[in-house]
Amino acid sequence: MTIGNFDGVHRGHQALLAQVKEKANINNLTSVVVVFEPQPAEFFASDQITVPRLTRCREKYFALAETGIDQVIVLRFDKTLAALTAEEFVQQILVSGLNAKHVIVGDDFRFGKSRQGDFHELQAQGKKYHFSVESMPSLMMAGERVSSTRVRQALANKNHDLVEQLLGRPYSMKGRVMHGYKRGRQLGFPTANIYLHREVTPVQGVYVVRMHGVSSQGLPGVANVGIRPTVGGTRTLLEVHLFDFDQDIYGRQVCVEFCEKIRDEKRYDNLDLLKEQIVKDAAIYPAPIFR
Repeated sequence: MTIGNFDGVHRGHQALLAQVKEKANINNLTSVVVVFEPQPAEFFASDQITVPRLTRCREKYFALAETGIDQVIVLRFDKTLAALTAEEFVQQILVSGLNAKHVIVGDDFRFGKSRQGDFHELQAQGKKYHFSVESMPSLMMAGERVSSTRVRQALANKNHDLVEQLLGRPYSMKGRVMHGYKRGRQLGFPTANIYLHREVTPVQGVYVVRMHGVSSQGLPGVANVGIRPTVGGTRTLLEVHLFDFDQDIYGRQVCVEFCEKIRDEKRYDNLDLLKEQIVKDAAIYPAPIFR
């Protein structure tokens, strides 16, 4: 088993999970990944969350499932869990709760109240409670550590080629298409509206995208992630306009890949100016990215 946030399930995570699966197969054990909800940093930040998640819980579950891990266990991170000492965490969660036989963690792993436990503490607890412990070094790419922070930075810098290298896939968001105010249809650009269920998003603005889940292949389009200031919006929403597409997809679970950023979100003085800009955004298609 392994334990961590696994935000983004990037290539570093994937290498660690591959090692967990290999050890489990060799020893005829169940491969398990333990994650926390909310993530510990979010719990301690309370209502002042500033670091955006790459993957919300549902997205993380599917990304972990795609690695072939047998079980994903989600622990609710609350005051009780936060108060456990390093040894209490091991005894209550790893030993009594999960009957751990072999634990693999990253080289920066910390656990227990005030992050008091580290790899050496986990090793000592393993000897006491009869499970083995292994540390896996960070995966390096172009001389830098592959991390969730680095993925966020690459998204902020509009470096989607690097994002895909770090994740092993384009960055994407999943969600259900919901009914909106139909303003896009009134402007001649109907959109699929997707609520993001995030305090903060790692992408903001207008993007070239592909949408999966409504056709046998990904469909090209343009999307806006933001609060829609021109129409007085306050809630962050993902709105996707698909090219040459006119089907009813309300209620459909979709996956939106972010291929390239076009511009930041901007407030316009009236809807006519907004429509002019949307026409310019849509002119990005057919871009080389879709050829």
